[in-house]
Amino acid sequence: MSTAGEPAGATSAGGHLYVQTNEIRNAVIHYVCGADGSLTEVERVLTGGAGSGVYKPISGQASAPNAFEGAASVILSPDRRLLFATNGGDNSVSSFRVGDAGELEVVDVKRTGNVVDGASGTAKSLAYAPTYNTLYVLHSFGPDHLRIMSVDADGRLTPRPDRHTADTLDKVGRVPTMAVLTPDSKYLIVGTTFDQVATANPDGSPILWVPGPDGAPKSIASNAPDPDGLVVFAVHHDGALGEACFQDAGCGSPFYVAFLHDRPDHFVIGAAVGDGVVLASIDADGQVTTGPLVKIDTSAGQPSELCWLSVSPDDRYVYATNFGYSNICSFRIDGNVVTLAQDPACARVPGDGTFRALNGTVSSGPSDSWLSPDGAYLYQIYGNASKLVGYSTQADGSLEEVTSADIPYNSPQGVVGF
Repeated sequence: MSTAGEPAGATSAGGHLYVQTNEIRNAVIHYVCGADGSLTEVERVLTGGAGSGVYKPISGQASAPNAFEGAASVILSPDRRLLFATNGGDNSVSSFRVGDAGELEVVDVKRTGNVVDGASGTAKSLAYAPTYNTLYVLHSFGPDHLRIMSVDADGRLTPRPDRHTADTLDKVGRVPTMAVLTPDSKYLIVGTTFDQVATANPDGSPILWVPGPDGAPKSIASNAPDPDGLVVFAVHHDGALGEACFQDAGCGSPFYVAFLHDRPDHFVIGAAVGDGVVLASIDADGQVTTGPLVKIDTSAGQPSELCWLSVSPDDRYVYATNFGYSNICSFRIDGNVVTLAQDPACARVPGDGTFRALNGTVSSGPSDSWLSPDGAYLYQIYGNASKLVGYSTQADGSLEEVTSADIPYNSPQGVVGF
């Protein structure tokens, strides 16, 4: 089935999509994606670990969407033989064998090494380097934000003693969001959102401003303005990591990092507090250079919490999820120039009215998204609406809803497929 968002003559053959429920008895939902973008649930496979449920550890809210305050909690190996998922409730990781028909079989479940202190753990983001048979696990709370596991040919996991932090000497208690490897696996980049764990308003939402050293209000958003929001680690031949190098992301709260397909030294940063995206590059020495911040319309309130990104296969469009606005917007990339394409790119998806974002608006809490490999369909989690929504991509960067599937309330995290 051809769509307006695809090159002339392109067709979508369908595929497979996976979402973790993040329920206390965590499970991965496996969907078959039709050539028309439709979703058919075929199985729910228990991970053998515990999710955080509707509880949001980062803020202490009893029930709120985006419990992990992060991304990439469910990932596939490049050869699509293995699937990995975090279990945020008990700080463990599950590995699955992926069958010829996309079916899942649990291979192993192992703790990351970080002790659960309180109602839930915070293991949330994964990055896998097949060259080194190494899996990197990022946690919201440190100081040991990063833990490492070895992965054998069958997907069995062996936790390693390595531990690394996203904290600086003067910023203890930072909250990182996601870990991503450069396409050549030479560097691991960690995005961050806060420079310290936020205290809570009466409704449980985080307080972003605190008294600074001079008594004036200071934002706890990372990289706002201190130029140290991206943490870059060199990856050694055995998968071990070098010392952290703190670099400027060019925006407030560099939440998400998405690499381009045809220019593997370039990546897009989603700025949760910066309300836009930045096109950046990384050189052979691991030094990051950033372009200008391209912002969306924030008249609905700030911050927009623009966090998750999906890049089209031809690198022409970036689809950005606005957690605070309950919608998605799109940007166009022409060389090194980024412009706003559609703001918003789709209609707002309402939740049940119980959750408010940082800007005070009632939100359905959209989080992780995934774009099909042919670029024809984008799938978006709306946790507070209990929906996984599928859109067909259009030639102008807009999105048209074509399908939706019921998912558990508030808890689901991570979406990936092939």
